[in-house]
Amino acid sequence: METNIRKVGTVSRGIRCPIIREGDDLAKIVSDSVLEAAEAEGFSLRDRDVIAITESIVARAQGNYASVDDIAEDVKAKLGGGTIGVIFPILSRNRFAICLRGIAKGAKKVVLMLSYPSDEVGNELVSLDKIDEAGVNPYSDVLTLEKYRELFGTNLHPFTGVDYVDYYAELIRESGAEVEIIFANQAKTILDYTDCVLTCDIHTRQRTKRILKAAGAKVAVGLDDILTAPGKRGGYNAKYGLLGSNKSTEDTIKLFPKECKELVLDIQKKIFDATGKHVEVMVYGDGAFKDPQGKIWELADPVVSPAFTDGLIGTPNEIKLKYLADNDFKDLSGEELREAISASIKAKGENLVGNMASQGTTPRQLTDLIGSLCDLTSGSGDKGTPVVLVQGYFDNYTN
Repeated sequence: METNIRKVGTVSRGIRCPIIREGDDLAKIVSDSVLEAAEAEGFSLRDRDVIAITESIVARAQGNYASVDDIAEDVKAKLGGGTIGVIFPILSRNRFAICLRGIAKGAKKVVLMLSYPSDEVGNELVSLDKIDEAGVNPYSDVLTLEKYRELFGTNLHPFTGVDYVDYYAELIRESGAEVEIIFANQAKTILDYTDCVLTCDIHTRQRTKRILKAAGAKVAVGLDDILTAPGKRGGYNAKYGLLGSNKSTEDTIKLFPKECKELVLDIQKKIFDATGKHVEVMVYGDGAFKDPQGKIWELADPVVSPAFTDGLIGTPNEIKLKYLADNDFKDLSGEELREAISASIKAKGENLVGNMASQGTTPRQLTDLIGSLCDLTSGSGDKGTPVVLVQGYFDNYTN
């Protein structure tokens, strides 16, 4: 029996880096940090290792920040500065509250239309059980603020303890605009109140804009249409606008990083020059997974990965070991079973779609899978590891 079989598969390591500041040479810092970690911990880089960099340090190095006033100016220019409908925002102090301050500063009145029972990423305004009990049909029923309070009272977010209905209303008033709040799930409902609409959904935004335009909206833009060119502070994102932004200070947001393909290619080259190994490199933000307890879907960014090297294009092409063990080779065991499964893996085709032996594997984009692994590895707090090195991801049982 072979004794030199590798005993470890995929390994994900958080890599500590210096605190990144605007203007830093990020490609050099990331490459040096990975190489220093390898030396300190006694491991070697291999072909097809993945170096992943969190989007926040990329945007920080780029200096991609905008102010509340930048947002207000662009909103006013694009939506007219009168009464605007702000629909389907997510409930988040970090992700949306500062954007809302800027939006409200660019309008005389905001009609805020909240989806219910929860926002797009799963933050609940009211439980489904309470909706059922009240006999409300969220697909068709439009609730005023008064009706919402009469039926459901005050509902605090289970993690933050915030009543987002009050919180958002107060933010709008503090920013100098009038506010009216309604609860509805059909985009065209907002057109009963105003024909200038800013839709704040993330993954459904193109459909929402299409519905609004078809229903006669004078202006129908999304968060991805705001700050697509530089504001006074300099920050913008030509592709995603305000989507993927985070709170930086009470008056500024950090935008999703601008074009960063050059960065990932530069890191790939620096590692090759230093080690002779061809690694893959990606920038990642939120992972794409759902919390079963809080029902919150993590992905508030427009994509998991805004930039990656070409070796990360596509989906996994894997077969299910337990399917082979339980079916094709159910009469084998030990070394004979190992050799039979190894032979099947080596003989697998380039595309296993529809093959029974691949059922139950995950047909998701590689960058979504690896980005989710990296997001969980780096965490969102004080680990200090904004770079993640993933080794052995592309290995299989035969390696």
